[in-house]
Amino acid sequence: MALILASASPRRKELMSFITDDFIIRVSDADETIKEVLSPEETVIHLARIKGRAVSNDNPDNTVISADTVVSYGEKILGKPHSEKEAFEMLSSLSGKTHTVFTGVCIISGEKEITFAEKTDVTFYELSDTEINKYIASGEPFDKAGAYGIQGKAALFVKGIEGDYFNVMGFPIARLNRTLTENGIL
Repeated sequence: MALILASASPRRKELMSFITDDFIIRVSDADETIKEVLSPEETVIHLARIKGRAVSNDNPDNTVISADTVVSYGEKILGKPHSEKEAFEMLSSLSGKTHTVFTGVCIISGEKEITFAEKTDVTFYELSDTEINKYIASGEPFDKAGAYGIQGKAALFVKGIEGDYFNVMGFPIARLNRTLTENGIL
């Protein structure tokens, strides 16, 4: 039985290697459209489950781990920006405020399906338009929820975090490791 990480994220691949190097990557091509109104926490669990089930259907004899991360400010979910303008708006809305990062994880092993969500609060310093524009020019914001990656140049924006740092990167590996171990998967 192989361990499959259902993610194209290089950050998740790197973090998964903290747990084990014995895994393979299979990327889900599932439709991730959400047709109902869900809380940010429900959204990440729902999306992780969609990805996990799609990969598990093609690999039923293996253990599949999938995840999804969103940045939330209030009840508004900030996904990946599609333009410089959208990235600027997102980062401006987070400036000087505390927002929440949710990552949902789905583990499918045989008949067992385990899901959980991790929550981390992140507080940004006040950001000037110049700081935001310089960060956008780096190209970092465009493949990241909320238009920033804490492990990159946006680390300079972070006044503090409450919760799991790796969750903000997109994979709460300590909780994942414990969940895999407690369920006899590792």
